[in-house]
Amino acid sequence: MSGRTTYHHGDLRAAILTEAAALVAERGADGISLRELARVAGVSHAAPAHHFTDRRGLFTALATEGWHKLAVALAGARPEFIDAALAYVRFALDHPGHYAVMFDRSLVDPDNPDLRAAQDAAGEELRRGVGTLDDPRAADDPRAAALAAWSLVHGFSLLWLNKAIDDGGDPIATVDRVAGMLFTSR
Repeated sequence: MSGRTTYHHGDLRAAILTEAAALVAERGADGISLRELARVAGVSHAAPAHHFTDRRGLFTALATEGWHKLAVALAGARPEFIDAALAYVRFALDHPGHYAVMFDRSLVDPDNPDLRAAQDAAGEELRRGVGTLDDPRAADDPRAAALAAWSLVHGFSLLWLNKAIDDGGDPIATVDRVAGMLFTSR
């Protein structure tokens, strides 16, 4: 669907989520409707509603998928904090549509149990990375250390995605350098 071809068979839910992520990355969530996604997919306007009910359901599913993908990326980046930091930024840059929806609570149902479970899984993976820090302050206050680490990678990701920073270099090398200045691993 991302190539603007019509959908004929297979997993309509996954195809709509893929297209929604591409459209959010391209132009933001505001102008996206289930009707438009149905038109692009070449299915009836009721077909997407069968899977998502409404826009909120669509964006909740997209955010849930994003949190799952982030958890997998973080789990594959063990064992050091810097590995988790780089994986987080890589995820944000590779999945900007998911990333935008994941952090906009006005778009999703924050009480959705699947969404909450996916968020918890990603949060636990980030905390595992922070747990490798060899800083007594991090050991004394792991919650604050996790918040500091998340603030670093999330802030960097948003700044880069919004083109507020772009020194013409490699964003992964940049965040590696920045995270290394602020956090040390065992």
